[in-house]
Formats: sequence, structure tokens, C-alpha cells
Amino acid sequence: MIPSIHKPGSNTAGAIGYLYRTGRGHEAHTDPHLVASLDSLAPDPARDPEATFKQLANYLDLPVQAVDPSERPSRHVWHCSVRTAPEDPTLTDTQWADIARRMVHATGIAPEGDDSACRWIAVRHADDHIHILATKVRQDGTKPRDSYSYKRAQAEARQIEADYGLRRVTPGDGTAAKRPTRAETEKAHRAGRARTPREQLRATIRTVVAVSTSPEEFFHYLAGSGMQVEILRFPSGDIRGFKVALDGDTNAQGQPIWFSGSTLAPDLSYPQIRARLSAIEPAASISRQSNPWHQATAATERIPHHLAGTDDAAAQAHITAFAEALDALPLHAPANLRPQLRQAAIAFERASRSRIQADHQHARALRAAIRTIARQPVAGDGAGLAMFLDAAVLAVIAIQRWHSSRHHDQQVAATHQTLLHLQASYGTASAAPLAVLTQRTPPQQTVQRWEHLIHQAVPTHADQIVTDPIWPALATTLTNAQAAGHDPTRLLHQAADQRTLDDARSPAQVLTWRLQRLAQRPAPSPLARAAMARSAPARQGVASSAASAPQPPSTNSAPNHRRNR
Repeated sequence: MIPSIHKPGSNTAGAIGYLYRTGRGHEAHTDPHLVASLDSLAPDPARDPEATFKQLANYLDLPVQAVDPSERPSRHVWHCSVRTAPEDPTLTDTQWADIARRMVHATGIAPEGDDSACRWIAVRHADDHIHILATKVRQDGTKPRDSYSYKRAQAEARQIEADYGLRRVTPGDGTAAKRPTRAETEKAHRAGRARTPREQLRATIRTVVAVSTSPEEFFHYLAGSGMQVEILRFPSGDIRGFKVALDGDTNAQGQPIWFSGSTLAPDLSYPQIRARLSAIEPAASISRQSNPWHQATAATERIPHHLAGTDDAAAQAHITAFAEALDALPLHAPANLRPQLRQAAIAFERASRSRIQADHQHARALRAAIRTIARQPVAGDGAGLAMFLDAAVLAVIAIQRWHSSRHHDQQVAATHQTLLHLQASYGTASAAPLAVLTQRTPPQQTVQRWEHLIHQAVPTHADQIVTDPIWPALATTLTNAQAAGHDPTRLLHQAADQRTLDDARSPAQVLTWRLQRLAQRPAPSPLARAAMARSAPARQGVASSAASAPQPPSTNSAPNHRRNR
């Protein structure tokens, strides 16, 4: 259940007219009627043929008109809508009346048993919601005690959900972006827009941030993004902020409707954007010879390691940078993948923020790697994108676990939705490159040799790997690595030791992509391979001596875990 307290108004009759209006532009309004009021004196124009909207407005405005004009609030109309979830059962008028009374009590508009409370009405014009209107002058001429009414309404909604068996809405932490207002949504619908200007501007700015490497570049790209931009400056000339407007989105006077970055989302204020764009590794530090998708994948694979530490500010920085990667992906992805990738980015936007302040300097390398793929179209069979998405799925699982351990309930729900979209995207992106590898399966004798190696290198997951339909593709990858001059045994151990495979739905696919990336590195020269071969027996001898040596008693019986790079 979602209660929304709208901006206060000054026209009681106009608000009532909206609630009762039907027909063109208000097709969703069906059978508008009163379900509750402060007392039984409120007239209902929908049920009483002699009642009028003016009489209902006069009923609400009577306490306002009774006080001295100098003491009347300029915006005296209090408006709260309460909506159930689509999967909730349809409530009766009696149930909605009870909910309305609980809401005005909780918010301080009309405490239960208070004979001098504000006058209010609850109108139902759809199955799934009601609107509560009140005038903010009590019948004794004083003002209601409605401070923090939004938080109090949310708390009461959680209790109503439990009492009525409705869908439980996860509580927030105050870092969510503001939802479009009812007026914005209806205006977008009339204009034939799928999204409101607020949502469209937010998504565009997030994408511009994701591809920018400096504040100057951010404003350059923003100016060419198809929106109106105005930079705000201090008297000194320094930039203090910016505001944007969508072309064609105007008010009644024909003027552009402006939004500052901070009103679109808490992390889109100019100071927040500047802090992020000032924490990027210089381009010179990024190897020009390496595949940018491999670099970004390697950086993404390290996210679970950063989240497993004790530095929450560093962890939040990597989550914020990862969100930029998702914002950038749809730019160069194949057309059939863009809708799912956009949905993943939109869903993860809520998971990218928390009350924990990010120390963006910790995510410099990840943010720089993201910029490389933001400027690199997906080439060939899309193996680079599939490889990145495979790592991204494991990163989101780790992020979900991190948020859950800190009781960030809305962020956990957002990561769950993100995961569904990323897994669907990965399934589509990986089909072609994995099919190519599967078609090149080596001879059976070679496959058996790789199967034996898998049992040695990753015994915990070996049975799952060799029975996976992707196993032929992994066998091909090992064969290709050997043909390129790599030691398959060393390479497989390195791939298995990079990150745990416990969260992977298909360890075979994870190893395939890791091996492909590792095999792209230059193979050791013959002299280097000879040196490694000579050093192997020495290492084994040291390990054997250590194993046979007496061990001191230990109180720590926890098993060793794979090392994290």
C-alpha cells in the first residue's frame, strides 16, 4: 500500500471537481463517491441528487472561512491518495473507510475522538485507491499537528498491510528518487509519452554521467543530448549547479519546466556528479593493447572482493560505479538486447544509493574501465558483452547480499529485479558465442583429458561442470588456450582461483569466459615455460615438507578459502 501526500493546494472546489470528474481524460475514474468523512454531514453529489460540488466544498471550507483572513493558511487543502498493489484483493467501501480514518488519525489531520479535528472526506473513484481531502484549519480555529505526516502515513500503511493481508511494501531510507506526480503522469499520457519528462531526464543524465570523464565533458555531452540545459554559477563564476528541461515540456504559460539535478535524484546534484567524475583513472593508465571488454570484466569480477571487506565507503563507491556500467551498456549493445539492459539499469538505479557515503577514489579503476566499454561498440559474435554480463550477474548477487546484511530493503528488492533482467540479457548475448565454441568441440580423447583436469582443479564443482550442456564449449576453450601456447593446467587453476564459483548458476560458463580472457594475454615464451617447469618441482617439494612438518596446535578450525585477487 502506497500513501502519497501531494503538494498542498488552495482551491478546494477544484480538487473536488477532479476527484468526481469522469469521461475524456479521466477514463480511469469510475463511479466516484464518498466512502468516509469526519462526520455524517458531508454531502455526496454522486449519491444525493440534490447535493452539489459547491456544497461539499463549503462543508470542507467552513472552518477556514471562520478564522480571520490574516490567519488562514495560503494553501489550506491537504490531499493524500492511498493505493493498493495490483495483486492485492479489491477492498470494499467499508474497508477503505477504515483505512481513511486510520490515515487521518496517523497524520494528525483528525486524531480519533477529537471533536475539533479538521474536516475531511475520502472519495473512491477506482477499485485500487482512494483520495482523502482535508482543510488544514481545525474546527476550533487552530492548525493541525501534522508534522512529518509523510513518514507517519508510511508507518501506518505498513501496519494496514499486515492487518489486511496486503502486499508488504519495503520501507525506504530516504535515498530513492522522487516519483512522478499524478499531474506529470497524466500529462505524459495525454502527450503520448511512455515516460514522464522527469523519468526521461533522469535516465539521460545518468547515461551522460556514465560516458563522461570530467565535469567539462559532462556538460559538453549534456548540451548535445536533446534537452535544454542551464548552468548555474556563483558570483565568482564557479559552477554551483545546473537545471534541465525537456524540449516541448512547458507549463500553462508556455515556459519550459525545469528540473535541477538534485530534484531528479539525490546523486545527480552537481557536487555529487563532480565528485564521481573527479575519481577516474587517467586514460594513460589503461592499456591500449588490452581488450576493453576484458578490462571491464576483470574490474567487475573484483566487486565481490571489495564488498567482502570492512570499508563500507569503498564498497558503496564500487556499487555506484557499477551502476554507471549498467547505464552505459545499452549505448552500443545489439538492438535486441537494449530493452532488457535498459530495464536492468532502471531497476538498479534504486540499488545504487544508500545512506552510506561513497568514497569514490576507491573505484577509480572500475570507473575508468567502464569508460572504455562506453566508447567501444560490441564487435564480432558479442563474446565480450556476454563475458561482461556473466561477471555482472555475480556482482549483482554480491551487491544484493551486501545490501541485505545492512537491512537496505528497497535496495535488495531492486537488485532482485536487476538480476532477472541481467540473466535474461546474458542468456541472449551468450547464445551465439557459446554455440560457436560448442561446434568446435575437440576429439573425445582430448575432452576426456580436460575432464580429468577439471576434477583435479575444481573438484567441488567438477560433476556439475562436466554434465553442463556448456561443457563442450569449455573443452574447446581449453584446447584453444593450449594451441595459443598456454599451459591449460596453470590457466584453469588461475581461472578457478580468481573468484568463488559458489554463486554461479553455471560454473562451466563462468570458467569459459575467464579462460577466454586469460588466454588473450601473451603466452609465455619457451624460456619462460622452461623456467616455470623447473620451478614446479621445487614448489611441490616445499609444499610436501611443509605438510609433513609438525603443526602447532590451533584453535582456528575454519577451512581455507580460495584466495581473492
